[in-house]
Amino acid sequence: MPLDALCLSGVVRELNAALAGGKIDKIYQPGRDEAVLVLRAPAGNVRLLLSANPSQPRLHLTRIPRENPDAPPMFCMLLRKHLSGARLLELSQEPMERVVRLRFEALNELGDRVERTLVLEAIARRSNLILLDGEGRIADCIRRVDSGLAERGGQEGAALRILQPGMFYRLPPVQGKLDPAALSREERARLLSAAPEQSQADKWLLDSFGGLSPLVCRELAFQAGGSTDVRLDALGPEGRTRLLDGLDALLERVRAGDFSPTLLLREGRPADFTFLPVGQYGQLMECQAFPAFSPLLDRFYEERERRERIRQRGQDLIRTVTNARNRAARKIGLQEQELAAAENRDRLRQLGDILTSNLHRMARGMTCLRAADFYDPEGKETDIPLDPLLTPQQNAARYYKDYNRAKTARQMLTLQLEKGRRELEYLDSVLENISLAEGERDFQELRQELAETGYLRRPAKARGREKRMPSKPMEFRSSAGLRISVGKNNLQNDLLTCRQAFKSDIWFHTQKIHGSHVILWTEGGQPDAKSLEEAACLAAWFSQGRDSGRVAVDYTPVKYVKKPAGARPGMVVYTTCETAWVVPREDLAKRLRVK
Repeated sequence: MPLDALCLSGVVRELNAALAGGKIDKIYQPGRDEAVLVLRAPAGNVRLLLSANPSQPRLHLTRIPRENPDAPPMFCMLLRKHLSGARLLELSQEPMERVVRLRFEALNELGDRVERTLVLEAIARRSNLILLDGEGRIADCIRRVDSGLAERGGQEGAALRILQPGMFYRLPPVQGKLDPAALSREERARLLSAAPEQSQADKWLLDSFGGLSPLVCRELAFQAGGSTDVRLDALGPEGRTRLLDGLDALLERVRAGDFSPTLLLREGRPADFTFLPVGQYGQLMECQAFPAFSPLLDRFYEERERRERIRQRGQDLIRTVTNARNRAARKIGLQEQELAAAENRDRLRQLGDILTSNLHRMARGMTCLRAADFYDPEGKETDIPLDPLLTPQQNAARYYKDYNRAKTARQMLTLQLEKGRRELEYLDSVLENISLAEGERDFQELRQELAETGYLRRPAKARGREKRMPSKPMEFRSSAGLRISVGKNNLQNDLLTCRQAFKSDIWFHTQKIHGSHVILWTEGGQPDAKSLEEAACLAAWFSQGRDSGRVAVDYTPVKYVKKPAGARPGMVVYTTCETAWVVPREDLAKRLRVK
């Protein structure tokens, strides 16, 4: 569910208790719409994530490492100027709104103590992160809104609210819904009695009151009537009373700060979260309780954030590689058609032989010759098309020439098809590598690889001189303590297999599908069976077969793995191997990962 106002109030209460009085040590902006504040809090150093991502706006403490860009963005520099060393006074939430204010005490250029406010608007497409000065003016925001954008409806009707530096800050426009906490029980009962009888209970709650998410409304309806889509007329007096009682209990729970951070899992994967136990899903989902909101939100958004980061930073690579792959696939299809036509070349030679034996029956100007086909077992007659502008001898020679051309074409097309299929296989492997990229360094290595293979234009010399730290393969430790390395792209795969690994180390790769090269470092000894199995599971997970039930993984000592001369990055051959059938396991990859 989105971070609704009630759930957000629990997050703010939790962060206030943990961060109030803490001082900002460092400020980063790893993404274009998120900031990370490193604070020295009473409980120690912590990292506070403020995300204005339209699809997943939120704030919470995080332990997930995020790679920062080589040069900090302008908004990050502004935050460092005004908030470095600032003390966090408090976090506050606008009543029943998804707007959080972080109030700081900072020092200005003259050394005077001043107040600064950082406002997070966690409102879906209108999400924003705004820095205010002591007078409530906008210093800057992570997503500016000018008059032209507002007039075009970019702020969903907020045409009068312009977000630009120097302007006074105003709250987002309200939705016109009522605050359930500001109404008495009698007022809520009157609203319920005036509601249309055919309305669904959850929809009436969602349309009438602000701050409630669809999931919470469905849970209240489920508790009142035993179904999430129950209508008001089916509830009856007792059901309506239970609906109001459930809403009262919910509001009292929020006022008392009685939150139960709960993660909803579907088939072991995070599907939703809430601040109270839910029963509407029955056995369809598993409810996992968390001690606090921050670890819950870290767990829920980890995979989504990784996919979003790949989409944002790697969309140019995905587009380039996908276009190249589609071209290669179309070219292969055309060549296969030409090869199928060339397979009939022997018939051209046979027609030439028939014409040669019937030259005495032909004359210039004929368009067709009907003659006995002595290659046919039954000796039937066949019609042979002729060019009326050619002599009989030239017509026969034309068929022999077409035969020789088709014979040569078959040889060339066979070579071209083999080359094209290798290219297609390579591009598929690059697309798989893009999904494994974890940061800008990984994307930079992929761009370098594509430039070296001719799919991207090489950068200018001035830019090419920039010193960049190479990214590192993913590192794991088996249950027995052996090191396992997993390449994230073809350059890392070549580096691991062909340069770094010793001949006695074990190489793993999925059979006949694209995947990462996995090296089990044996340190000169004999690896145990458990380590071999875990390395094979990692090879299966970091491959195209991660969603399959069982995956075949080949493994062999590195001494049997060779890279052919002139082969594409990441392409190797091996002469002997053993095969293990394993199940790809995400939980194993997370448990063995070395941070």
